[in-house]
Amino acid sequence: MATLYVSPHPDDFRSLLALLAAEAWPSSGVKIVTDNPPANLCARSTPALVLGAGDGGAVLSGANAVAWYLAVQGKRAGAGVKQQSEVWQWLSFADNELIPPSCAVVFPLMGLQQTSRVELLRILKVLDKMLEPKTYLVGESVTLADMAVASALLLPFKYVRALEPSDRDALTNVTRWFTTCINQPHFIKVLGKVTLCEKMAPEKTNAEAKACSNPCAAAAAGDMAQATPNGRQMTFPQVNISTCSLCLADVVSPLPDSYSPQYVEAAWYPWWEKQGFFKPEYGRQSISDPNPQGIFMMCIPPPNVTGSLHLGHALTNAIQDCLTRWHRMRGETTLWNPGCDHAGIATQVVVEKKLMRDKGMSRHDLGREKFIEEVWKWKNEKGDRIYHQLKKLGSSLDWDRACFTMDPKLSYAVQEAFIRMHDEGVIYRSKRLVNWSCSLNSAISDIEVDKKELMGRTLLPVPGYKDKVEFGVLVSFAYKVDGSGNDEEVIVATTRIETMLGDTAVAVHPDDSRYRHLKGKMVAHPFCERKMPVVFDDFVDMSFGTGAVKITPAHDHNDYEVGVRHGLPFVNILDENGLLINVPPPFLGMKRFEARKAVLEALQDRGHFREVKDNPMVVPVCSRSKDIVEPLLKPQWYVSCTDMGKQAADAVREGRLKIIPDHHLKTWFNWMDNIRDWCISRQLWWGHRIPAYFITVNDPSVKPGEDVDGHYWVSGRTAEEAREKAAKRFNVTSDKVALRQDEDVLDTWFSSGIFPFSIFGWPNETRDLSVFYPGTLLETGHDILFFWVARMVMMGLKLTGKLPFKEVYLHAVVRDAHGRKMSKSLGNVIDPLDVITGISLEGLHAQLTFSNLDPVEVERAKQGQKSDYPNGIPECGTDALRFALCAYTSQGRDINLDVNRILGYRHFCNKLWNAVKFAMKTLGDNFVPSEKMCGEESVADRWILSRLSAAVGLCDAGFKAYDFPAITTAIYNFWLYELCDVYLESVKPVFSKEGDEKQAGVCRQTLYTCLDVGLRLLSPIMPFVTEELYQRLPRRRPQLDAPSICVTPYPDAQEVSRKKSTFGEEVRTIRSLRADYNLTKTRADCYLQCADAATVSLVQTSNVQIQTLSYSQAVIPLSAEQVVPAGCAVAIASDRCTVNLMIKGLIDVDKELSKLQAKKGELTKLMEKLHDKMATGDYRDKVPLKVQQQDGEKLRQSQTELDKVQEAMDNFSKMK
Repeated sequence: MATLYVSPHPDDFRSLLALLAAEAWPSSGVKIVTDNPPANLCARSTPALVLGAGDGGAVLSGANAVAWYLAVQGKRAGAGVKQQSEVWQWLSFADNELIPPSCAVVFPLMGLQQTSRVELLRILKVLDKMLEPKTYLVGESVTLADMAVASALLLPFKYVRALEPSDRDALTNVTRWFTTCINQPHFIKVLGKVTLCEKMAPEKTNAEAKACSNPCAAAAAGDMAQATPNGRQMTFPQVNISTCSLCLADVVSPLPDSYSPQYVEAAWYPWWEKQGFFKPEYGRQSISDPNPQGIFMMCIPPPNVTGSLHLGHALTNAIQDCLTRWHRMRGETTLWNPGCDHAGIATQVVVEKKLMRDKGMSRHDLGREKFIEEVWKWKNEKGDRIYHQLKKLGSSLDWDRACFTMDPKLSYAVQEAFIRMHDEGVIYRSKRLVNWSCSLNSAISDIEVDKKELMGRTLLPVPGYKDKVEFGVLVSFAYKVDGSGNDEEVIVATTRIETMLGDTAVAVHPDDSRYRHLKGKMVAHPFCERKMPVVFDDFVDMSFGTGAVKITPAHDHNDYEVGVRHGLPFVNILDENGLLINVPPPFLGMKRFEARKAVLEALQDRGHFREVKDNPMVVPVCSRSKDIVEPLLKPQWYVSCTDMGKQAADAVREGRLKIIPDHHLKTWFNWMDNIRDWCISRQLWWGHRIPAYFITVNDPSVKPGEDVDGHYWVSGRTAEEAREKAAKRFNVTSDKVALRQDEDVLDTWFSSGIFPFSIFGWPNETRDLSVFYPGTLLETGHDILFFWVARMVMMGLKLTGKLPFKEVYLHAVVRDAHGRKMSKSLGNVIDPLDVITGISLEGLHAQLTFSNLDPVEVERAKQGQKSDYPNGIPECGTDALRFALCAYTSQGRDINLDVNRILGYRHFCNKLWNAVKFAMKTLGDNFVPSEKMCGEESVADRWILSRLSAAVGLCDAGFKAYDFPAITTAIYNFWLYELCDVYLESVKPVFSKEGDEKQAGVCRQTLYTCLDVGLRLLSPIMPFVTEELYQRLPRRRPQLDAPSICVTPYPDAQEVSRKKSTFGEEVRTIRSLRADYNLTKTRADCYLQCADAATVSLVQTSNVQIQTLSYSQAVIPLSAEQVVPAGCAVAIASDRCTVNLMIKGLIDVDKELSKLQAKKGELTKLMEKLHDKMATGDYRDKVPLKVQQQDGEKLRQSQTELDKVQEAMDNFSKMK
């Protein structure tokens, strides 16, 4: 029999969900226990389900995991994989979208009710629309989806001032569905008869609120208390998170027994936002007023409006928010400006698919204007989803300044930028090769082209083709030399055989003796009358294949350059849809990859085919449409980048712009010094339509122009302005000018390139522009260094004459625990919300259903998930995720993220929780913190204050150097190893009844200082748990201190002066020796050899404290003349004292020597391998600089480690 442990609180919606799922499995005989599970079961939280009898049964914990298991057994998890996936999505919806606003509405004392109520109604309106054609959420009967969503809505429907009857009348479908659910037999059995609240509860006065120890009960007073089916009186779970400045007394009630991320993170963010803490105006009369602390401004890399949260977003926002919060706590005028990108291609694709799915129409059926209306409608309904997800990460953005790149303000800036640059000649018209997606009918940027590496023959799916298409083969065929009597031929090879229909030459190297006799000769095309010259060009690699290369100038980037150099014809054989044009029958009108087969067969029939073989290659794939990208000649708009690129490179060379880490400098200079002009045309409807007009002059004296001729194009803010420009250019009256506006829109990166100043109203001289531009910092991933960062620098300098920011910090790429790039096909992509709230293995599997993977890849991905997350991903919380991401962010290295490490940081949160609980109990209810230390601190007090001072210094240096691992390590070590493991243990005797009350008072002040400063140190990284704990502490100056930890001063060296600890170095040295010899739990005798009698006396006086702080068995002072017993490890602590730690008998010397010998062998082998690699002749020339730097660092680290190993071996050898 299974046993289900649930919360005793009858309105705990998580336990109710588990009970509903259990009731839906009536034959199970699940035993219900309304209590916490026994400690020996190691269940993380309630509800928990124990499968089988005794302690040996499997344990599931967490509402979703338990409910899913029970629902599957009771056949309430959906019929088939598709429905099960939908059910799991509704579980996630209830957790992430419904529960936070529902909980926040419960607490009117927070001042959050109105904000949360608006958010709840917004979500319910969307839900109402989805329920319009349905009785239940999934399928035709009640499933776990209905149970989860209904459970999440119980509180606002029953008790609180959230939904008036008029609201429910407007939410017809939601109310109908909710009423249907709660009247189901198993709902009634669990919930009893549910009565919907018919009257808005009255506001309570502040006095009444403070008098009530349980704010939930206060809000639910009177008729809201009713009997449950088992006769118990219904009361709310106590969740005291009211933080209104008038109600701080509510957060000094007892902390729950253990840390719960959902409890802590439920409602702080709306309060922060409501109080205006994230706005630069907070605490200031005007942002224009000089601030001696300075200004910090950073704009977010605007996520796509179509986007959803992934770990790259989580890393970016964890780092940016930490920096923002740190600068804000330093007293700077701080602005982190949010925004969202219109994502031209991605958004158009999403809406086109929706239009076809819902109405069976294409965008062409609607027309441009109607289609744009549909996109705006979709944006207004779905487009702010990414903002809600960013809030879940705790991102302290000023949401009142949020910008969308298609907003009127930003659209005007885009138009102005184009016109100014076009008038100056920086933007020009030209016909060149572009990356073309036949599916999208548009040019795409390089970043939208995925490079798919193939090792040989591979069949790939291509949109619009029933059968997969062959890639990864090299086809060789012969061109006959024209006029040769002996059928002389030149053999060439290609991976795209269909492009030979557009060949206009064969190229060979000038020094290739095999072909010198062909100079001036022609070869004949087998399928048309075209005669093609043999040209001699240095780009040809004589050693590859036959040394002869077919040239297709209109369909290959290298061939294009050859065609320009030699004046070859450019024969375009593809139209915008990928159909063949300008080719002879039978190929005319064929689809490109059908022509691939036809051309190969025709070459075989005519005797020109020679061979086909496997060939490793890279296939360009459109990231949006998954189509194969084709180089295509198109007239487009280009930005001349040579001069701007030079200015951007010079800004870095001259030190005006700093790029961190500096190993990215080589990439920067390589791009900027060899920059090509930028194609900014996109053949889309969604985006900023190019404000350029083609001119037709109705005057016989003016000859008609061609599309590629820039002289016949003019730009203007309005058609009338453009007409006036055209009339002036051609010296005619404006009535003779006809204009046709370009149908294309601008590349999305164009509007992103001016984002740092367009968000402040440029070109208008606004206050925000004068205060916040240029910005302070740009933080982003190194993968968009060129696509976004470089273009912002170039366009900022061009249009404003100023750099858009002073520093660029580039973070690393997130990989999985095995170092693999995150890929859906590997099943290792992690949604941060799954880490925050937890997800079962079945839930991870269900997500693959909608990933458009082949069945084979789905199974492979499932195996990867099963291997990495056999029990799913446990609930870790936002704070733990943020801490883990910062801890991993070593400069210049990719991040191999192990979910188990994140869980470890959740345990760290629990350690914080327990430490503060213990400290609050120790401080007592009447504790009043003093404004400064008294100077009578004990050895232990001075030691912990010295460690706190060191942590403050390390954090300050870490933030200034963007060294996030140094910050997290300093904070982690202080809280865990110094405050909790040592200091709290050492002072417990002081607080005992027989202790010295005066010394206990001094200890309390020290402890308070550690908590206060320690929480503020951690706040930028873990904002939620630190706020929750900080609100429980008394204030040094209650009337003057800030209401929230996020706007209190960040600790500095002046605040926490370094207290000289008499034996601080000795304690540190002993602890270091213990770590070196892995004496984690074993106490050892310690002999302190002192230089003089005064030091011996001091050791004797402080013997107990040193023993406690260093975790020693005994501390024995020795004079300089006394002999130290044999078998000690030795380390010098200071010029007055040498530490001798007795380890003989505590460790197996031979075993330790054996392990060290093996380690020495490994290090020696690794170093030899690195030396051999670095000694090769072409290492400096061919190996990338980044890899060379990594190799050098590995060698240095290995040598340091080898020296330590040898030193340890020498010490152990002396003990034998």
